[in-house]
Amino acid sequence: MGLFSRKSTDSTTTTAVIDAPTPAAGADLAHLTGDYTIDSTHSRIGFAVRHAMVTNVRGEFTDYTGRLHLDGSNPAASSAELVIQVASVDTKNEQRDGHLRTGDFFEAETHPEITFRSTAAEQVDADTYRLTGDLTIKATTRPVVLTLDFTGSATDPYGIQRLGFEGSATVDRTDFGLTYNAALETGGVLIGEKVKLSFDISAVRS
Repeated sequence: MGLFSRKSTDSTTTTAVIDAPTPAAGADLAHLTGDYTIDSTHSRIGFAVRHAMVTNVRGEFTDYTGRLHLDGSNPAASSAELVIQVASVDTKNEQRDGHLRTGDFFEAETHPEITFRSTAAEQVDADTYRLTGDLTIKATTRPVVLTLDFTGSATDPYGIQRLGFEGSATVDRTDFGLTYNAALETGGVLIGEKVKLSFDISAVRS
């Protein structure tokens, strides 16, 4: 299967060609102004948290929807919204994932969604943007700042305009009521409080 998988109803065999991507460095985004949706099949929303004081446990959410409005001429007018289904948490360990869905952590049955809605946007430099917004977990909302790097744009073999962004943020899970922990015999705690969020986003023009 190709990178962009789509079945064709045309019996004629054709060769798909992707337009050369727009370089990220110093790119003029005015012509990309518009509304976009996140293509979750080509994106990733991940996280990492310290475990036992010595290493990181990494995971991701696999079910989410998102949209963004990009204003290339006036970046401050840009906005973004993301809705994550908590039950889709995946750390490659079923027992741990089940625990994360309980009241010790996300309490997925009562609070099935994590949401982010931007409240401000700014362009930091030629290819870096900063989104300030409200992150809601377990009915608790806190301000969060996301740093996003524009990685380029391209038209895929099906004529769809795509944008790429990579981003990150760090949050304190206890600010959202995720306070579960356990003490270690050697000192310290089992789970770190700081959670590093990472975003690899492919967005398509709506």
